Amino acid sequence: QVQLVESGGGLVQTGGSLRLSCAASGGTFSSYVMGWFRQAPGKEREFVAAITWRGNTYYSDSVKGRFTISRDNAKDTVYLQMNSLKSDDTAVYYCAKHSRGSYYQMGSYEYWGQGTQVTVGS
Repeated sequence: QVQLVESGGGLVQTGGSLRLSCAASGGTFSSYVMGWFRQAPGKEREFVAAITWRGNTYYSDSVKGRFTISRDNAKDTVYLQMNSLKSDDTAVYYCAKHSRGSYYQMGSYEYWGQGTQVTVGS
């Protein structure tokens, strides 16, 4: 079965940076479109970024210019570099494997990791 494990979350101050990692197993990683989503307490899960097998990238307007998604197919790993963090970025961050449909919609993804907590304090 496809398994995804996130890591790299933690507590940072406003303006700081974090790099999240998502390790994948159980499939041909290089053929996957992968995405990052996040969910804050009391809020719906929302799209953050996605990357295709060719390396094309997509971002939500709220993180564009601050976050960078990348992938290392040799390591079966997807990354999310987060810079200029602010309190609105506080959430549990999930990586996911795309199945079909829009890269921007949660329902288009088939497999999900367990999430990693990112907390941005002032």
